[in-house]
Amino acid sequence: MLFVFAVIVAALVLFATEALPVDVTAIAVMVALMLAEPVTVFAADAGLLAEPVYVLHQAGDGISPLDRGLSGFASTATITVLAMFILSDGVQRTGIVQILGAKIASLTGDSETKQLGATVGLVAPISGFINNTAAVAILLPMVTDIAHKGKLSPSKLLLPLSYASMFGGMLTLIGTSTNILASQLSAELIGHPFSMFEFTQLGIIVTVIGTVYLLTVGRYLIPSRIPAEEDLTEEFEMGEYLTEVVVREDSPLIGQTVEEALRVSEFDVDIVQLVREKRTFLEPFGQKAIRAGDVFAVRTGRDTLVDLLDVEGLDVIPEVEVDDAELETATERKNLVEVVVAPGSSLIGETLVSTNFRQRYDATVLALRHGQELYRQRMDHVKLRIGDTLLVQATPDSIDRLNRNNDFIVAQEVERPDFRQSKIPVAIGIVAAVVGVAALTPIHIVISALGGALAMVLTGCLRPPELYDAVQWDVVFLLAGVIPLGVALQETGGADLLAELFVMGAGSILTAGGGLAVVLGLMYLVTALLTNIISNNASVVLMIPVAIETAQQLNANAFAFVLAVTFAASTAFMTPVGYQTNLLVYGPGGYRFTDYLKVGAPLQAVFAVATTLGIAYFWGLAPA
Repeated sequence: MLFVFAVIVAALVLFATEALPVDVTAIAVMVALMLAEPVTVFAADAGLLAEPVYVLHQAGDGISPLDRGLSGFASTATITVLAMFILSDGVQRTGIVQILGAKIASLTGDSETKQLGATVGLVAPISGFINNTAAVAILLPMVTDIAHKGKLSPSKLLLPLSYASMFGGMLTLIGTSTNILASQLSAELIGHPFSMFEFTQLGIIVTVIGTVYLLTVGRYLIPSRIPAEEDLTEEFEMGEYLTEVVVREDSPLIGQTVEEALRVSEFDVDIVQLVREKRTFLEPFGQKAIRAGDVFAVRTGRDTLVDLLDVEGLDVIPEVEVDDAELETATERKNLVEVVVAPGSSLIGETLVSTNFRQRYDATVLALRHGQELYRQRMDHVKLRIGDTLLVQATPDSIDRLNRNNDFIVAQEVERPDFRQSKIPVAIGIVAAVVGVAALTPIHIVISALGGALAMVLTGCLRPPELYDAVQWDVVFLLAGVIPLGVALQETGGADLLAELFVMGAGSILTAGGGLAVVLGLMYLVTALLTNIISNNASVVLMIPVAIETAQQLNANAFAFVLAVTFAASTAFMTPVGYQTNLLVYGPGGYRFTDYLKVGAPLQAVFAVATTLGIAYFWGLAPA
């Protein structure tokens, strides 16, 4: 038990600090649990320990610890989540969500109430049927565009987008990976899996409450961190960092290629575009030889610019203000965009230098934003994280490639000719069939979901190579890694001990006249606080066994306590790290860490009361 608690503490620290990616931490947990028995058996045989440490099974029970250690990969929850990612991607590639978004956006105008209502009203129901992280990723460009066109700060809409996707995910079993994992744990521990619409009635109630909150109290608490500007250079405050310079006749740069000049330069400078004889060139222009009279738009600080002019033989063009209009002269189509680092991106943990971003994507990064931190200099070695926003200058073709790349989300609507609009009825029909089969027949959701994923390929909604790009593998490995931790917590008696400690605390509540509903609310709050620090899936794995043991010791309805944990783990409003959708809007919204606490804490408190009362009313707190 002590060994398992030590592993949990180490995992919590790693989850909270993000010293390692969450999926790597989860696999490390799984490996540690599987190594415990063979290593300690060897140590016991050598006389170093009195007896081996068994964490994945009790000695002599005949069940292989290897099987239990790897049970996360064989879990129906893991496979179902994997299949749901494929179903979500099949729907996404038809363009149906974008079409709906465009129709709704055309009705919002410059009314903040309409814009906010459209954002919440669109993402919440969609999140009930496709993965809510995917829903936010799809709708983020549309919401950003709505804000800019309506002269509203994107910050006012992006946090509601994330929050609404969370409570919308509680409308059905398949709304979030957390629901699916909780259903499996509930089935294993008390024999009560969730049906497709098990908690839809409560999901509708919290969705309505959450929507009212965001339209009233929330809208006044959410700050306008990003200016309501259509000019991205102003939004990223680039006025002091973008300048046009001309190459003098005596410049030592003449004859060098642009790539050579950048490589040997000791200055923190990027060449954004080249103007030569009234022609404008964007990346890739690294092999072009520099000539006298060439005009470069450069990104650098004022102090660096002075040194650059002295050493490199350049003159500044003072009367030119480099803004969106100046940078967009190269083409009739947009070539200055915000790009968001997507969940599961291969760039997470890397830097612009280590990824060779400029050459790899034929694009120049002018600025980088992570939450409220804005880098316009010395950003080449900043480690990239989910939700980081890059201000990118590139050709339309390069932007199209970035838009098609699953590593990125282009934060403005970019025309996508590759949408398979003819497949819209097919994709929607497949998702409806998956939901219907799982809800109305004895067929398990994992079979229904896998069948739907197969149907997406057979009908042409997805191409076979796209299956692997559709899956957020970090979530899959996170689930596979943390599931054995719940097994170990249960097998070693750790869940019993934590439940006893919780019951001791709850006893004073009951003695003081508080009922089981107060204890249930406390379970919700403990889970919510934990979820806001670590992964939502990890908190479910840790808290559901404790919740069930607590209910049994209090002679209460165990399923009610399971639902309290599930709802709390799926609605982490108070920190950007509590849920992937919060991280996804962190950079584009320019939020501070405290913004989530200021807006999310009251909402979390309201949900604690609403969820507790709703569970008590619909399912009761007496033993089933």
